[in-house]
Amino acid sequence: MAVINVNSNDVDLLARLIRAEAEGEGEQGMLMVGNVGVNRIRSNCLDFQGIRTMNQMVFQNPGGFEATQKGYFYQRARDRDRRLAQRVINGERIWPASNALWFFRPAGECPATWYNQQNTGRFKAHCFFTPSYADCPSVF
Repeated sequence: MAVINVNSNDVDLLARLIRAEAEGEGEQGMLMVGNVGVNRIRSNCLDFQGIRTMNQMVFQNPGGFEATQKGYFYQRARDRDRRLAQRVINGERIWPASNALWFFRPAGECPATWYNQQNTGRFKAHCFFTPSYADCPSVF
C-alpha cells in the first residue's frame, strides 16, 4: 500500500531520480535516495512545507536534486528502477535514510549535522541527515 499518492508518471519520475542520484551506490543506495524523496513529500515540514507531489519534490528549487540538471536524469525509466521506486513508495525504509530528509556526498567524513539536522549514518559515499521528531513528526 502506497504511503504517498502517485500515478505511473510519478513512479517513473522517482525511478529516474534514484538512478541519476545513486546508481553507483547500487540498489540499496538507490532505495535510500528514494526514502529521502518520499520522506520529503510525507513530511510537510522545514524546507519541504507545501511539497505534496512527486513533481514538486523532484524539481524543488532551491533545495532540490542536482541530478535534474544533468542529461542522464532525462533518460527513460528502466523496469529495475521502477521496481525500486515502487518499493519506497510502498513504505520500505532503509537505514540510515529511514527518516532522512537530506543526503549529500562529502569530500571527506560526514559532518555531525547538516542544516541543523543530525547525521544518521553513511552508506558508501552518501551521508544522511534526519530532523528531530519535534521539528518534523510526520517523517517518523
